[in-house]
Amino acid sequence: MPGIDSRDAEGRVAGAYLQPLLEAAGAHGITATILASAAGVAPHSLEATAASLAAHDYVHLLDAGAQLAGDAHFGLHVGQRVRMGTYSAYGLILLSCSNVGQALEQTARYERLAHDLGRSTLQRDGALAHYRWTSHYPGASRHLVDSVFAGIRVCGDWLAGMPLPPAQLAFTHDGGGDLLRHAAHRDEYVRVLGSLPAFGASANTATFDAQLLDWPVPNADVSLYPVLCQHAEQLLAQRHAAAENGGAIEAQVHAAIVAGLRQGSARLASVAATLAVTPRTLQRKLADAGTSFQALLDQTRYGLARDYLRAPDLSLVDIAFLLGYQEQSAFNHAFRTWSGTNPGAWRLQEMQARQAGL
Repeated sequence: MPGIDSRDAEGRVAGAYLQPLLEAAGAHGITATILASAAGVAPHSLEATAASLAAHDYVHLLDAGAQLAGDAHFGLHVGQRVRMGTYSAYGLILLSCSNVGQALEQTARYERLAHDLGRSTLQRDGALAHYRWTSHYPGASRHLVDSVFAGIRVCGDWLAGMPLPPAQLAFTHDGGGDLLRHAAHRDEYVRVLGSLPAFGASANTATFDAQLLDWPVPNADVSLYPVLCQHAEQLLAQRHAAAENGGAIEAQVHAAIVAGLRQGSARLASVAATLAVTPRTLQRKLADAGTSFQALLDQTRYGLARDYLRAPDLSLVDIAFLLGYQEQSAFNHAFRTWSGTNPGAWRLQEMQARQAGL
């Protein structure tokens, strides 16, 4: 798994922020089911109705999409599909900002409402302004940073009502290594970002003329700014409460589900009883944490199923029983929904991969 900042080990990505990635993959004929299977993510977590997904799952989806598409600039092309609505609640705040500087300041304050992939800072140093984005997944591929900066570029141009002057960019990744020898590879960075970044830098930054911060946002409804900020502050407070209690409740439910499956019962009512709360209270707590009992049950079963399938002595009937299914056919159907393939085929692929030393 890519490196994770300990502060955001349980980070989330809003469902709206996921959509550009799915659109970029779809442009290559890659369905959500195929993408989810390649990334080891449960397909139901990519449904349009999903409120959020784990941030580390988003990182895996981004890398899987790049590999499946064979697109050396997948991250850039994901960022190009970003819209103001991608940023969820704080996107509305950006639309009410009076100038570019205020929009960047509010990005630093509220971007966590859209994702926990990293954090922004803005510093004004005389005639220059420095925007910095620190990834919480420094071990991830370059596509993560590329997607973030491409998205900022697209929305910055949109807010300003015109193309912004190119910034001096620096990224921590290597830009594709040997690919940089090809002019077409470098040109795509310039086309999307406006300039070729310096690669292998100590931080992900954009440096530009500080006067740009004073550029107005045309048609901004500044009268809504205080109201929207108040709403965003409430959402931040809810996220903080969920971060303190949500991780704990998810871990407790996961443990109760595992224990329940071993005992033959992992229903909402029995898990709630184990945790000494009512089913309604448990559902509310999980909703506050951005998930649901069914989502956790599926995730737990999917994880256990893969572990069991790696054990050659367990038959599919045994595994179905261990996961709480009355019939193997029900297990087969569920596993196909999660992974895009049936459990027998998944087991065979896993065995072949181990034999090949992959």
